[in-house]
Amino acid sequence: MALNVAQKLIKNHLKSGKMEPGSEISLDIDQTLTQDATGTMVMLELEAMGLDYTKTEASAQYVDHNLIQVDNKNPDDHLFLESAAQRFGLYYSRPGNGVSHPVHMQRLAVPGKTLLGSDSHTCANGCMGMLAMGAGGIDVAMAITGEPFYIKMPEVMGVKLTGDLPDWVSAKDVILEMLRRYDVKGGVGKIIEYYGPGLDNLSAMDRHVIANMGAELGATATVFPSDNEVKRFLAQQDREDEWVELVADNGATYDSYDEINLSELEPLIAKPSSPGNVVPVSDIAGTPIYQSYIGSSANPGYRDFAVAAEIVKGRRIADGMSFDINPTSRQMLTNLVKEFHIASLLQAGARLHQAGCNGCIGMGQAPASGRNSLRTTPRNFPGRSGTSEDSVFLCGPETAAVSALTGEITDPRTMDFAYPEVSEPSDPNVEDLLDRPLPPEEAKEVDLVKGSNIVSIPGMGDLPDKLEVPVLLKVGDNISTDEILAGGARVLPYRSNLPEISNFTFESVDSTYVDRGIESKNAGGHAIVGGYNYGQGSSREHAALAPRYLGLRVAVVKDYARIHWQNLINFGILPLKFTNEADYDKLSKGEVLKFTNLRQQLLEGDKLTATLADNGEDITVEHNLTPRQKDIILHGGLINWIKAKQV
Repeated sequence: MALNVAQKLIKNHLKSGKMEPGSEISLDIDQTLTQDATGTMVMLELEAMGLDYTKTEASAQYVDHNLIQVDNKNPDDHLFLESAAQRFGLYYSRPGNGVSHPVHMQRLAVPGKTLLGSDSHTCANGCMGMLAMGAGGIDVAMAITGEPFYIKMPEVMGVKLTGDLPDWVSAKDVILEMLRRYDVKGGVGKIIEYYGPGLDNLSAMDRHVIANMGAELGATATVFPSDNEVKRFLAQQDREDEWVELVADNGATYDSYDEINLSELEPLIAKPSSPGNVVPVSDIAGTPIYQSYIGSSANPGYRDFAVAAEIVKGRRIADGMSFDINPTSRQMLTNLVKEFHIASLLQAGARLHQAGCNGCIGMGQAPASGRNSLRTTPRNFPGRSGTSEDSVFLCGPETAAVSALTGEITDPRTMDFAYPEVSEPSDPNVEDLLDRPLPPEEAKEVDLVKGSNIVSIPGMGDLPDKLEVPVLLKVGDNISTDEILAGGARVLPYRSNLPEISNFTFESVDSTYVDRGIESKNAGGHAIVGGYNYGQGSSREHAALAPRYLGLRVAVVKDYARIHWQNLINFGILPLKFTNEADYDKLSKGEVLKFTNLRQQLLEGDKLTATLADNGEDITVEHNLTPRQKDIILHGGLINWIKAKQV
């Protein structure tokens, strides 16, 4: 049977299950990635599990999110992560080395391997012919201990690329075109695989841009073949010996198809406040901006910065403009310095920041209130920038650089100068600054360094047989994990302190939720009602863990984003869906849902009965939990489930 690339990757790592869309499979995981905003909890979970030494081929802990050190919290946690990496046999990337995804691509990514990361944009490394997926932190912790990763077999969507990108159009416009067509849930339950002659015109880093924002489509993963371009990239990194070819078989088919002619694309832009709100730049040209921001894992490559430097070279940015340059890796930054591109940017009036995630997750560079910010980042969910009432547009580096010159959103094709051609350095710097794992015998002697901000996860009870829970919150469609629990400089320093970080839960949606949640917790818990695509965005498991800490026992929504759905299960929150979506309108804040004989109902089928206490009406809700997931829910979460297995 002819196989596509995604099917080959899955087949080569299949631990259990059948490769039939919708059925549960488990996969062996070769590599893991954790970053500091999620990795601190992962390391605490590994400690609780009693891990001796990692069982993966390569696991890496990056420090790229929490770089601002206004007090002791972040630097203390950096020391903890460094000691945990030494103790458990992980690579460690220090603050300033860069964003996890491009650094991993440069130093550790290997074609044909699986990669699981506690960051939703882990899918970026699908550009290297890997099956790279984001997941909740505890799923990654399990993978580090050698356990397989469970997932429902996705459909594989084949997107054929033809043609070549025109001047002023780049890889960011390819993924924005996909978002224009499919919006933020169009990839749910799918792996998106790109193929066709157009691949010959996309570099490995171009592919990274496209694969990265597969997360914004809701896709399980994005896959590219490992071809001569991947070989060339690895050769640049002095790692050519790690290249293996991985391409689709002749006659390979896909579950669904689409095609993009790169030659027909134009500059695109996502308007506030969703990555799926995409229009041509020409449609909103003239909109004034206060900030233009280049960087993030969604535009991390050398050419993304170099083309911006060439556009502004010898020119000055508009008056009043904040032109923010956020380098994505130390290696890439040194190459930009070597080729004088950083000088061109600074002379034009740019502000240079340290290599890291920075403003992408609200860690600095927050825009002024009431002003428009133009960014090459992957997301523009409300408040993600760090400013609560923000107005963020997403675009490619060409549009961002040209607009910095004009002070307004500008179609770069209208400029009176030629499109600059950018070449990669002829003799690039290759910097391998990852701290290597300690040998097992040395690792055993390392003590974890715990600052005062690190608090162990409190115990949580199993699922009771009877629940009477009030609906504490009712929300609409596309609620993101940023809205459930924000990132940014105020919140993320508490990522290792669950009681403290819980105080920020749903703050932008309902400022009374935390106090009411604490009250409900002492009375048996509460429920949340939501619309479509509940929990889209970041993989941060705190968006499930914090509500659980505050008493959330049941969520009833129209449908879920994949990673958040699994995170709810991992922490013992029952994730239900409306069987009849019209019942969403029957539930309002304050309504009490009554479940009886709940444990038996869960075991016997896929549908449950919930009674509305106000009028006694029954509604039917459903789930699509596997037997394993049901068992996890009954035990009150994955930690309890693991402990029960060890008895």
